[in-house]
Amino acid sequence: MTDHRSELTGTEESEAAYPYPQAGQSQEEPSTKGEEEGNGANASGKSSASSNSSKLDEPSKEEHVIPDKLDDVLLKLETDVGYHTSFDIVVREMTFGDRRTALFFMNGLVKDTVLTEILKRLTYLQPDNVSSHAVHAFLNLYVTAAQVEKQEDWSKLLTAVLSGSTAMFIDGESTALIMDAKNFPQRGPEEPSLEKVVRGSRDGFVETLMTNVSLVRRRLRDPKLRYEIVQIGERTRTDVCIAYIDDLVDKELLKSVKDKIAMIKIDGLPMADKQLEEATVKRGWNPFPLVRYSERPDVVATHLLEGAITLFVDTSPSVMTIPTTYFDLVQHAEENRQTPFLGTYLRWVRFLGIFASLFLLPLWLLFVMHPELKPVALEFLGPSKTGKLPLLVQFLLAEVGVDLLRMASVHTPTSLATAMSLVAAILIGDIAVQTGIFVNEVILYMAVAAIGMFATPSYELGLANRIVRYILLISVAAFSVPGFVIASTVMLLVLCKERSFNRPYMWPFIPFDARALLSILIRVPVLQNRKRPNLLRPQQTDKMPSDN
Repeated sequence: MTDHRSELTGTEESEAAYPYPQAGQSQEEPSTKGEEEGNGANASGKSSASSNSSKLDEPSKEEHVIPDKLDDVLLKLETDVGYHTSFDIVVREMTFGDRRTALFFMNGLVKDTVLTEILKRLTYLQPDNVSSHAVHAFLNLYVTAAQVEKQEDWSKLLTAVLSGSTAMFIDGESTALIMDAKNFPQRGPEEPSLEKVVRGSRDGFVETLMTNVSLVRRRLRDPKLRYEIVQIGERTRTDVCIAYIDDLVDKELLKSVKDKIAMIKIDGLPMADKQLEEATVKRGWNPFPLVRYSERPDVVATHLLEGAITLFVDTSPSVMTIPTTYFDLVQHAEENRQTPFLGTYLRWVRFLGIFASLFLLPLWLLFVMHPELKPVALEFLGPSKTGKLPLLVQFLLAEVGVDLLRMASVHTPTSLATAMSLVAAILIGDIAVQTGIFVNEVILYMAVAAIGMFATPSYELGLANRIVRYILLISVAAFSVPGFVIASTVMLLVLCKERSFNRPYMWPFIPFDARALLSILIRVPVLQNRKRPNLLRPQQTDKMPSDN
């Protein structure tokens, strides 16, 4: 298996398909050209500055050439990557036959045992073994690594080495060998904390890209599964893998995803997939997530089989699925690990919890403010005393308190988590009620709403629903019934107008698709779920293979 990064960046076809910012490519050419054609001193000055900046940033052709003298290579390494300055940069010089060579790699990103075995074999070489055509001889005869290729571009060589590969320079040759002997620090696959299931696999994604794509490949042995890799970020050169099934995916959607990724111009993606989402999908201040994150290989494989596109980002243990809808975000793997009847029951319980997290508090506040609106069966609702603070203030303080507790639980060591829970339950909750700051029903309904938020499979959607709850509470307190109706309608319209990669966010509710909506409300048995979602516009709509 060859090094996928070098393959994709070493051909002109790949560079045309993924024109992400590379060293030597000017990012200001279009705007500079337009401003040079314009009139006025400001336009001219701006154009001149952009042009000068482009010329300064654009490396000359000589900077892409690998020096044929080994001493010049070492000097270039000192200048370009900090050899003799950064302690983790290793250059091992040795002479094999009559040729000086140097291995260049990053300490901590390579397998020392693999390189040692390669060096052992090379020590047996005699001068007549490499008298001429040294690169050919080392590549085809003597270097025993499984993945080796030639490289003549200096910047691509540096990118490969900084990504974990090892470069071998040969004195007198302007071509180097790139050996794949990567050994990234990583943890073992374990069950994701946000997507646990009672039955099912316990492996989850990790921070290493190759491990993640292999976990999905193990579940999808389809020869049509494609992994296309690009690098994003002028400085981080973060690996991003676009995964899809070639004979299922909508080609227009695939092109749109590639085009959006190609247009990204950024220093880097140190925060991995979240920054990639904001650079490609997320626009404006809408809090609702437009992609689905998953840390489970089986969930990602399921979406691929439906015709979706997934994005793997190196250093991230979660994978983005696009496009997505609101109803995709409220489904969980556990529903498909149980029988259809129990899966449907669990799904409806989850829907009920999400509905309660959105509307329980605003409706209760509305009934308290206007007791005449309460049905006879709900006469028991409403506190006998409202407390020392207005009910709206109590709700807002409780909301903020729950958020503080959630953040505190994340930063609290495991050994202190129990103590923190006791403090929250006894000191904050009970004493606050006894002193009259809160009323019992506020704490009760706030707890139910919090449980509904935590029951939401998508963490991002749960936080967005909390913002909606804030808006509904304030609207009810300010404008009573009209406020509740108008705020609910506006939020629904906002969701209906939202699109994820030109796909309606509220599908199949709006636009209405009865079959798809039924499959969301009811966990259909697998052999009866024969059609792929129309939203994805798959090339093959039938999931069941034909008899032919």
